[in-house]
Amino acid sequence: MKKLLPIVAVTLLSATAACSGQSTPATVKPGTYRAVLKTKGGDLPFGLSIQPTAGDPKTYTVFALNGSERLPMDPAIVQGDSIRIPMALFESELVAKITDNTLRGVWRRRRTAQQYQTLPFEAQQGLSYRFTADTKPASANLTGKWAADFGSKSGKVDTVNAVGVFEQKGNQVTGTFLTPTGDYRYLDGNVVGDSLFLSCFDGSHLFLFKAKHNAATKTLTGGFWAGVSGYESWVARFDPKAELPDPTKLTFLKPGSKTLNVSFPEPNGKLVSLADPRFKNKVTIVQILGSWCPNCMDETNFLSPWYKRNKQRGVEILGLAFERSPEMAESGPKIERMKQRFNIDYPIVLAGTNDKAKASKALPDLNAVVAFPTTIFIDKKGQVRHIHTGFSGPGTGKYYDQYVEEFNQLIEKMLAES
Repeated sequence: MKKLLPIVAVTLLSATAACSGQSTPATVKPGTYRAVLKTKGGDLPFGLSIQPTAGDPKTYTVFALNGSERLPMDPAIVQGDSIRIPMALFESELVAKITDNTLRGVWRRRRTAQQYQTLPFEAQQGLSYRFTADTKPASANLTGKWAADFGSKSGKVDTVNAVGVFEQKGNQVTGTFLTPTGDYRYLDGNVVGDSLFLSCFDGSHLFLFKAKHNAATKTLTGGFWAGVSGYESWVARFDPKAELPDPTKLTFLKPGSKTLNVSFPEPNGKLVSLADPRFKNKVTIVQILGSWCPNCMDETNFLSPWYKRNKQRGVEILGLAFERSPEMAESGPKIERMKQRFNIDYPIVLAGTNDKAKASKALPDLNAVVAFPTTIFIDKKGQVRHIHTGFSGPGTGKYYDQYVEEFNQLIEKMLAES
């Protein structure tokens, strides 16, 4: 069970800034930091790039670094002897005391109105390695595809519920795990001897993977820690032909249904329906998402600029947001923050909560809501033509490129229809 702390307990650190008595704020040394979260699985490392904001000595521009990803955090603020690095979209933040080239404090994420999850956090400027500063060659090269079984009871790959895709250079490894509901985003790490270490921090998700490599059996056996208290064992075998179930066959219309019958409110209270004139005779993409979901954000980061380039061609997008709270007063501002962050022009409505069973009831034309995100393609006649469960984000490399190509081909085909 996740340990939840009252808001009073986790605001003490930021309060030290106000009570520190310092007449001028501390200064954060700019550059790259090696950051670490103290989790039950051990240190979870990630990178931070911190630079002063031009013209404002109290704020800093911060990026979380995972592999090739530079994920922008919200503007960081220095108050007294502390820095606060927020990620408002995910209702999380890093708060730390500044001491020379070191930051020490906590990461915290809001779960309910009065409760937060927290983990100790520290970062040191000038360090850029992930798990080890040792650059000597590893004893194993894990480049390639791995058929993985998370939660394996036998210690063997009985069910392929994920596919690991890794690229190793020296002892440095990047890659991700593909699953039927999405991917684990940008993973970054090292191979140390016969052991694999991978991690990711994106403001919401905290992933730590550890595994031992058996050269004789070409297998990896280890553990996966997520968030504050999540844990699963996992095992994987090297398999260049490893594949997941077809993502276009997991979610489908129930017999007798031809389209989605939906009517939900935007944050301003306006009801939006696919029967509205805006969508008539248009190729329409329905995006099932949540502001709390990093995979959904990856998809939104693709769809928002795509829509700007193509909306004059007779296409529309409607976002169905399933949030942690069904109350508009709670979830409406989160939807608006998401729209602002990704500069979204298309409507996003509050469709319900992110419980998959409840989300499925909100969309009775579907067999089930299997994953966030799920993307539904509707033709000019208003009929559902294609449903894609999950999303392979840019951290998956060629799988993302393949999705984008297939997405554009399908849209072109539907636009060409009379």
